[in-house]
Amino acid sequence: MTVPDDAGLASAEAARRLARDGPNALPEREARTAWTIAADAAREPMFLLLCGAALLYLLLGEALEGGVLALMVGVTIGMTLYQEGKTERALQALRELGSPLALVLRDGTKQRIPARDLVAGDVILLAEGARVPADALLLSCHGIMADEALLSGESVPVRKAVAAGDPGPARPGGDDQPWVYSGTLIVQGQGRARVTATGPRSEIGRIGASLGTVVRPPSPLQQQSAQLARRFAALGLGISALLVLVLAARDGQWLQALLAGVALAISVLPEEFTVILTVFPALGAWRLARANVLTRRLAAIETLGATSVLCVDKTGTLTENRMTLRRLWQRGIAAQPGPGMPPALLDVLRTALLATPVRSHDPLEHALQGRAGLLPTPAIPPGWTLVHEYPLSAERRALMQAWQPADGGPALLAAKGAPETVIALCRIAPAQREAALQAAAAMAADGLRVLAVAAAFHDGAWPVDPAGLPFELAGLCALEDPLRADIPAAVAACQAAGLRIVMITGDHPDTAAAIARQAGLRSAAVVTGAELEALDPAALAERLATVDVCARIVPEQKLAIVQALQRGGAVVGMTGDGVNDAPALRAADVGIAMGKRGTDVAREAAELTLLDDRFTSIVEAIAAGRRIFANMGKSMAYVAAIHVPIAGMALLPALFGWPVLLYPLHIVFLELVIDPACALVFENEPAEDDAMRRPPRARGSHLFSGAAIARAVLEGGAVLVLLAGAYAYAVAHLPAPQARAFGFAALVLANLALLLSHRGRDGSALAALRIANPVFWAIAAAALAALAVTLYVPPAAALFRFTVLDAGLAGAAAGVGLLTVAVLELAGRLVPARRRAA
Repeated sequence: MTVPDDAGLASAEAARRLARDGPNALPEREARTAWTIAADAAREPMFLLLCGAALLYLLLGEALEGGVLALMVGVTIGMTLYQEGKTERALQALRELGSPLALVLRDGTKQRIPARDLVAGDVILLAEGARVPADALLLSCHGIMADEALLSGESVPVRKAVAAGDPGPARPGGDDQPWVYSGTLIVQGQGRARVTATGPRSEIGRIGASLGTVVRPPSPLQQQSAQLARRFAALGLGISALLVLVLAARDGQWLQALLAGVALAISVLPEEFTVILTVFPALGAWRLARANVLTRRLAAIETLGATSVLCVDKTGTLTENRMTLRRLWQRGIAAQPGPGMPPALLDVLRTALLATPVRSHDPLEHALQGRAGLLPTPAIPPGWTLVHEYPLSAERRALMQAWQPADGGPALLAAKGAPETVIALCRIAPAQREAALQAAAAMAADGLRVLAVAAAFHDGAWPVDPAGLPFELAGLCALEDPLRADIPAAVAACQAAGLRIVMITGDHPDTAAAIARQAGLRSAAVVTGAELEALDPAALAERLATVDVCARIVPEQKLAIVQALQRGGAVVGMTGDGVNDAPALRAADVGIAMGKRGTDVAREAAELTLLDDRFTSIVEAIAAGRRIFANMGKSMAYVAAIHVPIAGMALLPALFGWPVLLYPLHIVFLELVIDPACALVFENEPAEDDAMRRPPRARGSHLFSGAAIARAVLEGGAVLVLLAGAYAYAVAHLPAPQARAFGFAALVLANLALLLSHRGRDGSALAALRIANPVFWAIAAAALAALAVTLYVPPAAALFRFTVLDAGLAGAAAGVGLLTVAVLELAGRLVPARRRAA
């Protein structure tokens, strides 16, 4: 029974109700405000050390230095607000892009709107695989089964039905209820429903269930970086404490010793690692979203660069998902559909339409229905009634519909499906059977999607299995879903990047092989679903190592394919759109759901969602993932390297009795260069030219391996030797303030040299000069301008305990910077080139 539908709400009335009731959303984590970000920054060890240094300046009676340091602390907080605010805005944009959509009737038309904009009274359309967006009362119901485990705890789906009268309130769970509930899943059927409660007024809102973001454990990258930061911090604090004791015992000046110890601790503490791990994934995900790839889990970006096998659906991903009826065949007669077709071929088309649901979302069935105008009379005669259905299943790859004539005669059962399935049902001579199969194979070899159609008359109760009914073969329908024009180039780009493409389809093996050849897949060898079923896991893994096309696959078999490829050592990306694809999407290293045609279940199981359903977007996402991962590695190597000379130049003067080079004020100056450099310069660094011509990185490889750490420390050590030698010479020949100015200028220039070196591949600063990155030049210019102020503006120079450098000493400091570039360039050529992670 159904309740008559209406045209839905008018847009104006919906807007009024939305303003009155609020959005259809449960309370979620509030976005971090500027105050929250500032408060979090104030609890960081770096902030506390800087505040301690400012206090020490005040205790020493150096109020100006303390005030300036406090001001620079404020600047540091401001930079944190900018960087994390940008990250927060990117995450908010991703949340808005990722908000679920609902299909609703508004102003008499179907509209897809954000689910949060639903209001009570809206008429929503429900379909298999959709998440119910709000509590609602069913108006029409066609075999709806709903999974209400979220609310009832019962894992078995429940049957739904339209109420015969005025339904009373009910709790989730139990069959034949007319209510559907927000957050539950339609696992079967379709229908319409009127929204009765939204947001906190829904059942899930009343019982206090949370649909907030699930807190996941730290990713391997986060764990590795946290461990590295802890080791740096422990080392720095230990050396700092030792330095305080040594200086205090030697000079008897505890406050000065504490100031030197704080400076050393600040120089060693690698707080930039947190910035890198926060900014890069968030802004990377935002960039991917602009390329029509929505990231549900930021850690997936880590895995993108390591993906070695990409399993893709043929239909809609490699092809246009725009089916066109190209050919009809019956007993040796074949023709393209059009006016003047032989009557026998019109009968084939009529039978195919009788086996097609009137309301279908399948592009193939739309293509058949689009040719119904070729028939002289309606495909479904007046008065005929649909009385029975045999749905498509993994066991029987055919859809059947039974129609009862108006005169009450025997019902006609029309079947449409895979040629081998339908032809096997028919009672025809062996020669006719072979001719039909050969015709189907010939059309499939041309890349056409072939369906066989048959019909049987039956009077009486319908059997569970229709195989025994007297089917007669009507003929064949061949449809074409053209390959997207950009697919061959995209496949070639993947192959150049070391990615293997495995095409998965439910089509005939010959059709699949033809499309594989058109797309440029390396191997058109095919494994079928039937073969897959007969193989044990080890044999399947071995078979898939040499096969790039899987045909006649049902969604449930995708999971076995993913697991077999993973057993072979592959990092697997998998595309999917249906409810039954969810297990494979979840099992894949990177699950990729379709945004346009995908179900809610598929999108929730996947890490990435293609907003435009295009294969080229996957390729762009992999390239972006490789760029992000490589640039994170460069940034972390730079941070580790630059902290060595800074810490060394904070420690060595105290050990050798030289004038102190770095006070906390100097360290903060350097950090104001390092912080934006590690986050903004490297995040804006373009991909290396051969990023998509290198194989993917190995599974389990670290972003910042022990070898990379050792190389960074050695680079920093080489810079430290240069700086220490230059400063020692300056101390021996210049007054302390002038030597300090020279040493600090050399350190700032060496910092820029290290930054430039780490931008280039394999540490080549000269190569980096050829790479456009406006952010680098902006930060370098700002650093040099600020350095000039500290050196040549007397009040600033006095604050930094400098005297003005003459042209000769400034040139010598620049020479140290150039020598640093030369040393790093030589090291990059002599030491075996590091292959940065893709």
